Amino acid sequence: MKNARPSWDEYFLGMADYVGSRGTCDRGRNGCVIVRDKRVISTGYVGSPPGLPHCDDVGHEMHKVTNEDGTDSMHCVRTAHAEMNAIAQAARFGVSVGGGTLYTKMTPCYTCAKAIITAGIKRVVSEKDYHASKRSKEILKEAGVELDIINNEVEKYDNQ
Repeated sequence: MKNARPSWDEYFLGMADYVGSRGTCDRGRNGCVIVRDKRVISTGYVGSPPGLPHCDDVGHEMHKVTNEDGTDSMHCVRTAHAEMNAIAQAARFGVSVGGGTLYTKMTPCYTCAKAIITAGIKRVVSEKDYHASKRSKEILKEAGVELDIINNEVEKYDNQ
């Protein structure tokens, strides 16, 4: 019987999911893997900056945010997102992510999308869409960053 090997996208999304298990905020244990030439060059997960307290230890730092559609929701701002942490880890160790592909659980938020563009990442693969991703999708497209969303499921958080 032949082994059903995952595609490269499935393989790296699986890695991103596992990396996310290290996350320290229960509102979104997202993980991220940045790849170039089918080789992992950086990883990141949702977590507080080094030396600062984690949500899992001290609770959430909730702030009210006005969404694209004018509604308000509460977001935890204690942590850096997985995409931001993966880009920062690469920078910290002198690894260029330019031309790479970023794999993550959901479409990046607007702030992470701007960092992805600035870092020179050329492709983003998300397992799911994010409920507030309209602007992210617009700027990724405008900047020529390919975005592939694997399924049509939308990621939403409790107590938005």
